[in-house]
Amino acid sequence: MRLRNKPWAVKLVNEHPESVLQNPDPDKKIDWAARFGNDNPIEIEVGSGKGHFITTLAENNPDKNYVALELQTTAAGIILKTKLEKGLDNLQILRGDAADINCFFPENSTNVIYLNFSDPWPKTRHEKRRLTYKSFLAKYQQVLTNDGHIEFKTDNSGLFAYSVQSMNNFGMHFDFVSVDLHHEKPEIVEKNIETEYEHKFAAKGNPIYALHASFEA
Repeated sequence: MRLRNKPWAVKLVNEHPESVLQNPDPDKKIDWAARFGNDNPIEIEVGSGKGHFITTLAENNPDKNYVALELQTTAAGIILKTKLEKGLDNLQILRGDAADINCFFPENSTNVIYLNFSDPWPKTRHEKRRLTYKSFLAKYQQVLTNDGHIEFKTDNSGLFAYSVQSMNNFGMHFDFVSVDLHHEKPEIVEKNIETEYEHKFAAKGNPIYALHASFEA
């Protein structure tokens, strides 16, 4: 979902190049250890929206590094505002296209990739734009460590069914699958961090679909 343009967000992003990397050169890998100032494990959220999910993760896990990969400048600005307010030194914002994820991150450099409420692109002619299409999965496989995995959530049953099939066809292993995440065992529900969209959809009674999948060796 596209956010309304906020001039203050654009200004804020431009004032903080140390926290927001904008349109980097896809032919040059980013030195994430230099940007974070350490070599802690990295986790990526592809399409972070207003950033509640990724900022909560960063706040709860100071020993890990997080990257919000977000195309919209307004969204990047909203995430940045929260990052600065909470002093989240372990969060970086990358304003770029998910299709270039394997250009932005070295091979075997990422522990987890989060795909939360991605655009379903329901029309058949747009299949290649879905973030669980085989070409995206191939790029995630390059970026993830051998024991890394993908965590995917959506309220769209069609996208969920498609994603399960796409990942299965790619030879991935499913570690967790749920067709109603908010009604799983209490210990699973308690660990779940809701996104802004998730909270809205669940409040309407919509089931939340989720899965964790890894690439078999």
